[in-house]
Amino acid sequence: MRKASFIAIFVLLIGAFALSACGAAPTATATPAATEAAPTSAAATEAATEAPTAAATVSGCLGDPAKMVADLNCQEVTIAVENAYLPFNYILVSTGQPGGWDYDAWNDICARLNCTPVFVETAWDGMIQQVADGQFDVGADGVTITDERKQQVDFSDPYKVVQQRLLIRKGDTRINSIQDIVNDPSLKVGTQVSTTNYLAAAQFLPEDRIQAFEQFPFAVQALLSGDLDAVVIDEIVGSGYIAQDPDNLDFAPEPVTSDEELGFLFPKGSALVDPVNKALAAMQADGTLDALNEAYFTSKFSLTYDDVK
Repeated sequence: MRKASFIAIFVLLIGAFALSACGAAPTATATPAATEAAPTSAAATEAATEAPTAAATVSGCLGDPAKMVADLNCQEVTIAVENAYLPFNYILVSTGQPGGWDYDAWNDICARLNCTPVFVETAWDGMIQQVADGQFDVGADGVTITDERKQQVDFSDPYKVVQQRLLIRKGDTRINSIQDIVNDPSLKVGTQVSTTNYLAAAQFLPEDRIQAFEQFPFAVQALLSGDLDAVVIDEIVGSGYIAQDPDNLDFAPEPVTSDEELGFLFPKGSALVDPVNKALAAMQADGTLDALNEAYFTSKFSLTYDDVK
């Protein structure tokens, strides 16, 4: 998971979902209504204390009576995001404004729950533990639902199903599957630390054969430069790299894993899980979730890491 200024990813940014505001202006795609220098809730304040670089983005209470499935009375909901993981969350260089799937999804969720989303930037590596400790109400960032993580946190219902794939240099016929890497000790594979991608690689390879990077763009750069032969990556994210550089990148034919589900993180026993699930179900029923997924997880999305911080 996540970020750099020299790797390009993803093809054509589309769509904004206008949200009727309760005491605040609507928030369009990639441009939440307001950005504040400091968190406005106790949880956000604590998170910012733990991570000095964090900044809170508050859109105001977004309740829409025509869409509401529950009423949280404009409760502030602190949502942890990395702001460095296209297409889920990012900061635009041109405007300094945050945006992404997580922002649009949670603006719509709060419109259905009459709540105030407070997005707080934090590093991916500590996010799950911070949510488990109650520093944030929610963790976003395209998190895979796993039994091991369920021991620390609760999850929402899944909002997207993905596979993990091997990103390779185009035309590399040596690698058709992860087994080809297992069978050839000369082949080098990389991924991001503390991710299910790393865990997937570790199911097949010893740790000394896996190069772990702090963020995915560094791994992809190493692949392009020939320092790696493959990168284990989520299909959504890898598709963006391929779309941006189709002459040099491709997927190996066989996926590394079967279908995996993405969901939001919550502290154990959180009262938010049920209303959020109701909002997600309503978003699925009226087509909002499918529209968001198409806007951000297909070739309709065009922002690259050159466009974001």
